[in-house]
Amino acid sequence: MPIAPIYDPEKTERPMRVAAFMSGSGTNIIKLIELEKQLNSVEGASPFEITFIFSDRSDGACAGEKIALDNGLPYFSYDTRAFHRLRSLKRTAKTPEGLAARKEYDRVAKKLVEAFEIDVIALGGYMSYITLNRCINVHPADLSIRLPDGRRKYVGDNAVRDAIASGETTLRASTLWTDEGVDTGPLLMVSDPLPVELPEPLGDLTKNNKRYLEVVGEHQERLKEVGDWKIFPRTVEMIARGRFALDQEGCVYVDGQPVPEGYRMS
Repeated sequence: MPIAPIYDPEKTERPMRVAAFMSGSGTNIIKLIELEKQLNSVEGASPFEITFIFSDRSDGACAGEKIALDNGLPYFSYDTRAFHRLRSLKRTAKTPEGLAARKEYDRVAKKLVEAFEIDVIALGGYMSYITLNRCINVHPADLSIRLPDGRRKYVGDNAVRDAIASGETTLRASTLWTDEGVDTGPLLMVSDPLPVELPEPLGDLTKNNKRYLEVVGEHQERLKEVGDWKIFPRTVEMIARGRFALDQEGCVYVDGQPVPEGYRMS
């Protein structure tokens, strides 16, 4: 079955143009910017360039504007909460009306993507459902772990909590090439493991929900350093170098070899 690179630098003969989408602190985007600068410094050129930052929030909870100003990047925001509130719709609604509104909202970002001739959208903590194509996302779970029916086991917003509750002894982060589902797209890369370290037996810990959620939050923050911040920028770099490819069924290849469980650096 023929495979095609997600991005082919030999055809474009230029760096891959990346739009960075974010909603909160933007630490993943910061790491991506740092890698671009490092490659420019060490190699004389980066295979990718962050072209602009887009946020779905216009309040102080998003650091996008500051990150853009600090790095001389164009910045755009379009508040999704206000957009949906004016239409009396829930932002997370998966009804036909909700999906139609989401597509309407995404038209603004789509125009930016087209105007800047973006090759890939990097979703660095972008919390909104998205209808745009060619997006890379990072997820705080090992998406190679599956249920008996083949579905991915740890998807959605509570993946870290669910993994700890299921007795996993390690946690990993994953990057994926998004599709229309929730964390269902082709699995690109899986991080090194973070050991689960509980202050007391799981059964005792879950009796105190507040403390349990604190422990979950601590693990999720630690996973960013071990997982997200390493594999997210690395995935973008590898795509920009033409190393990741897909076949017609969405199977992932690195340097021409299949990686059905996701590429692992070690």
